[in-house]
Amino acid sequence: MELLAGARLAGQMVSVLRQELDSMVRVIYLLTQSPERRELLIGASVSGEKWSQESSRAKVTDKEMVELAQALQGWTQSVYKFGCAFIHLSGLHDYNDRDPLSQLPAEERRDILEHCRYYHGGPAPAAERFDDLVPYLPRVLEKISGNLECYLESLENGEVLNANEV
Repeated sequence: MELLAGARLAGQMVSVLRQELDSMVRVIYLLTQSPERRELLIGASVSGEKWSQESSRAKVTDKEMVELAQALQGWTQSVYKFGCAFIHLSGLHDYNDRDPLSQLPAEERRDILEHCRYYHGGPAPAAERFDDLVPYLPRVLEKISGNLECYLESLENGEVLNANEV
């Protein structure tokens, strides 16, 4: 991430961050599932299949994970909202021609900036441009990667958590 930042490859930075956030959201979802269901979902992932709902053949959707996020407490909900906003930000690839933050809905832009300010020290309150956010992305990735490792350990240990424990 530091190399990407040094090369001013903001689009690649967002892509890497988005992938890590997506992994974290899925691991959080898995942590709240029963061991039996979790095994089915992990097996589906390994086989390249989409996750299915527990009681039907319908697919697990982002909406279902959003519903889980509504029950999350503290920083986990903030990370989830941050990740959801980055889904849209990562689709805005022309960073050199226009500011992708200005292209997001106000609520998503606010979620990204507030999360970054609270957990990573910036950017300054008056700074709301994408260029102001880029220097903080390596810190964001480091924190999310560290938390993801802890959550993966919890999965490996067979822990099952309810939403307010995540």
